[in-house]
Amino acid sequence: MPTLFVDKDNKYHKIYKQMLLARKFEEATVQLYREGLIRGFCHPYIGQEAVLIGINSKMQSQDSMITGYRCHAHTIIAGCDPKSVMAELTGRSTGCSKGKGGSMHMFSIKNRFYGGHGIVGAWTSLGTGIGFSHKYKEDNGVCVVFLGDGSSNQGQFFESMNMASLWNLPVLYIIENNGYAIGTSVERSAAGGPLHKRGECFGIDSEEVDGMDVEKMSEAADRGLSIARSGKPYIIEAATYRFRPHSMSDPDKHRSKEEIDKYKALDPISSYEQKCLKNKFMTEDEVKQIKKEVKEIVSESVKFAKESPFPENHEMFEDLYTKSL
Repeated sequence: MPTLFVDKDNKYHKIYKQMLLARKFEEATVQLYREGLIRGFCHPYIGQEAVLIGINSKMQSQDSMITGYRCHAHTIIAGCDPKSVMAELTGRSTGCSKGKGGSMHMFSIKNRFYGGHGIVGAWTSLGTGIGFSHKYKEDNGVCVVFLGDGSSNQGQFFESMNMASLWNLPVLYIIENNGYAIGTSVERSAAGGPLHKRGECFGIDSEEVDGMDVEKMSEAADRGLSIARSGKPYIIEAATYRFRPHSMSDPDKHRSKEEIDKYKALDPISSYEQKCLKNKFMTEDEVKQIKKEVKEIVSESVKFAKESPFPENHEMFEDLYTKSL
């Protein structure tokens, strides 16, 4: 029996609720974008929930997280109030970045979540630096750096792996390989075999995991975080798939309906739900209750965002600098 299902803390309830919240929150985001309440770029995380929630299930309070522009779910799972995340998406002053960051630039020092970054792959070097901070402070923390298959082609990632290995930094790189860098498939953009193998030349161990299975992601997180915590960087490549286009402005002409339907049949949330019900780790009533709670959280978040004020003009000149530490 998978270890996840016999956890004494009943974490399967929490994991199901987190995956469902990430999904329903993003579905609400899509609707608000269509209504014109969210502007600019917007990248839904729908379909990839098992990767984030599986990794987060094994993270400790001192650990930190950083990712790219597909960051709404990461921000919530890191501990930010969904209301503040939805407010940020709609550019309101009550947002987690005061309405200045929007969809791609969310941030929360309190929750050790360091973005939300728009420059492809650039945050891998920032995350490696946060790993250095963990080592310098001797706080036993690990920086979990999420990146996509497209980001794994960027030079910053290779420089980061080199430094992480050279300096024995506690960094766990999670390559969320959803098969496409916007509209370019991995087969047409990445040479040299599996993406997780790219750390071999730096002496970094790695593995590939089924990113549509939250149990397998949780078990891999256990291994990866343990290795990283010992001072050796580690790479996990999660084979996943996004059900929505790359962004809300993407026409998504490069994928066939048959391909998308094939992966939707592997939906990580419905698969997990059915497995829990089959093994009697959740009842039908518990599932209904969780769905009700999630619906209420999302509805309240939308209501809060719509009723929140926009930033005052003077906010343009604030938070530009910080005092040296």
